[in-house]
Amino acid sequence: MMRVVLASRNEGKLQELRTLLAGVNLSLESQAEHDVPSPAEDGLTFVENALIKARAVAAATGLPAIADDSGLVVPALNGAPGIYSARYAGEHGDDAANNKKLLQRLQGQADRAAYFYCAMVMLLHADDPTPTVATAAWHGSILQHPRGNNGFGYDPLFLADGLQHTAAELPAARKNSISHRGQATRRLLAELAGRA
Repeated sequence: MMRVVLASRNEGKLQELRTLLAGVNLSLESQAEHDVPSPAEDGLTFVENALIKARAVAAATGLPAIADDSGLVVPALNGAPGIYSARYAGEHGDDAANNKKLLQRLQGQADRAAYFYCAMVMLLHADDPTPTVATAAWHGSILQHPRGNNGFGYDPLFLADGLQHTAAELPAARKNSISHRGQATRRLLAELAGRA
């Protein structure tokens, strides 16, 4: 079984990816288990930031690394919060503050279309010149008020197109089957299978 380190300290993301990768012949470990500090995410795109994270973790652990950089894109806000989704309100990972700021910025805005975007990469080693890259988007809109207690981040505000429930109201299995991260994971696995 291949050991792979997830370049993230987000426990919710780790559990989500472990579920998505169940049945695949790899053991997903967390960056925290290896006590690897998080690098500065100073790329200008989701793909760049995912590569930065994967390279740092692969270099520190000597193991293959998977990283994803995901976020919420709101076209009416010129793409914000975008790559700054986790630290939109200033402090990294403060979901309540991020959601509050998003609602404030959208106040009075008729166009509330939004999509979650995920760029996922896998490096076999830190100097891998041919990373496997997969991207996906999950379209919907932003509600006026949060609903639901599942998930994390902007899930309570995000109503996916064609659904009556927010991402935070969906059972984990349903969310994983349609979300941006679920789609990107399946595309990444298909790419890896094609390279094998």
